[in-house]
Amino acid sequence: MTDFPILSLITFLPLVGAAQVLAVRGDAALVARNARAVALWTSLITFGMSIFLWVGFDTTTADFQFQDRMEWMPAFGISYHLGVDGISMLFVLLSTLLTPICILASWESIKVRVKEYMVAFLVMETMMVGMFSALDVILFYVFFEGVLIPMFLIIGVWGGPRRVYAAFKFFLFTLVGSVLMLLAILAMYFVAGTASIPELLRFGFPTGMQNWLWLAFLASFAVKLPMWPVHTWLPDAHVEAPTAGSVILAGVLLKFGAYGFLRFSLPMFPDASVTFTPLIYALSIIAVIYTSLVALAQEDMKKLIAYSSVAHMGFVTVGTFTLTVQGIEGAIFQSLSHGIVSGALFLVVGVVYDRVHSREIATYEGLVHRMPAYGAVFMLFMLAAVGLPGTSGFIGEVLVLVGAFQANTWVAALTATGLILGAIYMLYLYRRVIFGKLTKEDLKKLLDLSPREMAVFAPLIVLVFVMGIYPGPFLDVMHVSVDNLINSLEAARAGSGNVALMGR
Repeated sequence: MTDFPILSLITFLPLVGAAQVLAVRGDAALVARNARAVALWTSLITFGMSIFLWVGFDTTTADFQFQDRMEWMPAFGISYHLGVDGISMLFVLLSTLLTPICILASWESIKVRVKEYMVAFLVMETMMVGMFSALDVILFYVFFEGVLIPMFLIIGVWGGPRRVYAAFKFFLFTLVGSVLMLLAILAMYFVAGTASIPELLRFGFPTGMQNWLWLAFLASFAVKLPMWPVHTWLPDAHVEAPTAGSVILAGVLLKFGAYGFLRFSLPMFPDASVTFTPLIYALSIIAVIYTSLVALAQEDMKKLIAYSSVAHMGFVTVGTFTLTVQGIEGAIFQSLSHGIVSGALFLVVGVVYDRVHSREIATYEGLVHRMPAYGAVFMLFMLAAVGLPGTSGFIGEVLVLVGAFQANTWVAALTATGLILGAIYMLYLYRRVIFGKLTKEDLKKLLDLSPREMAVFAPLIVLVFVMGIYPGPFLDVMHVSVDNLINSLEAARAGSGNVALMGR
């Protein structure tokens, strides 16, 4: 612990960078160059500071660390309160890692309103880090909803031909769900008399009230995750968003729902979580199987990866609601791995889209003959997405299935079918794009990955292998907090007179 407000600095440094970008003046070329440079350096410094946060994190305690607190609205008991535990720490790291990668990936592809684009990304980084760090439920809601604005602009201003439709669909879906969550937050505030998340975690809500609160939070988290059947905004948002927008959407924003389940639904509403677990299992299994089949039928590379994200998030919800240490740690690890791998796959699509301006799978064939390095990078992330041993995807999926077997064998068996279907649609995509004869004239002129593109992929490649071969440091960060979560769940269930949780 330290008195230095490092968490607040990590949260708001991007906002300071955004103000600096806004202050950039000069002709269009000079403004674009300086805006990119300020945004990149700001995000790199923010990431460097989050590494210090990770190094200084005490893995032996489940307490919130690096807390910053001051009065915000004292008359209402609402405070500015930040802090991280083993569950939120890694999500903060994921957010600060992907932001500079997104900025670097947009270096040449974004040519209009560059200054405003960089401002949007830096503001979004502040919202993402703040959401994962907030320890006041009102502050959490502000950051949770604040992300909508920069993401809406990124899709609506710099997106594809149907960008306005996709942006409004994204905005309305998430807003409707969040309104119900706001009503639940107000109910919690008036009943518990506090907006402090640590105090709410210790407050015992009546079982009947838990059910209503749990459903209200589900309405928001299910859309954000996204869970079937409220996932329909995701393919449109991904297809129309610029490449970096898709990366941050899949890499971080989809994790808001998973984090919400772990921060609110499980610890604050334990009885309701157990009651509604069969519902979550059913929706998750449908997501895993149905959206995998839909992915197989796609002709647009981005849509295929978008539907695969829905299937992978089904693994996350299954793992979370196994209510076992292995399942929850698997869900968190799978969330982190998906953030890296799916983000990388959208970057892979962006590389050829920037050259050919098409995402149609049928446009490509035999790219390995002109782009061998691209083929190798694509193969690595494709194999990580299907959970090949030695990659990050394997660890998360195995832990989720171990937890699922402890909770319910049928759920584990049905969830495991997603591994087979995932391998089918990813190998099918790879074969059609990379292998075959290079007969199309416009593909014969393509150049392989540039040094800048290799620099974008390099940290993600390293992470895929490090997390797959040596996952210990990542699991150590979350283990005590997850164990504490399970223990508090059992204590709450025992206190309400219900039986112990399955799998323990």
